[in-house]
Amino acid sequence: MDSKQEYTITLYTENSIGILGRVAGIFTRRKINIESLSTSPSEIENVHRFTIVIEESEEVVRKLCMQIEKQIDVLKAYYNNNDELIWQEQALYKVPTNIIAEKAYVERLLRKYGANTVVIRNDYTVFETAGHREEIDNLTQELTKYGLIEFVRGARIAIIKASSSFHEKLLQFEKDEPSKDVIENEFLNEGNSVFTM
Repeated sequence: MDSKQEYTITLYTENSIGILGRVAGIFTRRKINIESLSTSPSEIENVHRFTIVIEESEEVVRKLCMQIEKQIDVLKAYYNNNDELIWQEQALYKVPTNIIAEKAYVERLLRKYGANTVVIRNDYTVFETAGHREEIDNLTQELTKYGLIEFVRGARIAIIKASSSFHEKLLQFEKDEPSKDVIENEFLNEGNSVFTM
């Protein structure tokens, strides 16, 4: 049996009411835990993109994508391991302002992780950063030592490294289908001979 590893499933769907519930229901029925889920508009007008992170075997993920593609509003489902993606997670941190002013280490730490200031108030400062989960976890652990007030991490966003895009495939499909040529079905009047065992 394949060993479990982290996979990112990318779905292209029509923007229709209830699609999130139907997709989530497929994971629930199979007792698969979703580690991260984000939705956003895609590069194609009226098409949304889901990015779903799970930890499973490749065989399970492959079958899951085939099941998801059977949903009427799902146009395509891809799955990739982390090496096949460029991915990031975003995080916001709220820390006491006086800690940043007094502790040079905290300021260096924030610079090291590429954190940008979002809000500065007398009582607290909010920073945002983006990176891989391990980087965000490390920064969170360090800031906890210095009175981290609040922390929130966003879901993964990911782009597939392969150069071809779903958009190109969709445009080609729209160009090719349906064909303008009428093709006569050669088996039209031969139902009994074609479908008997």
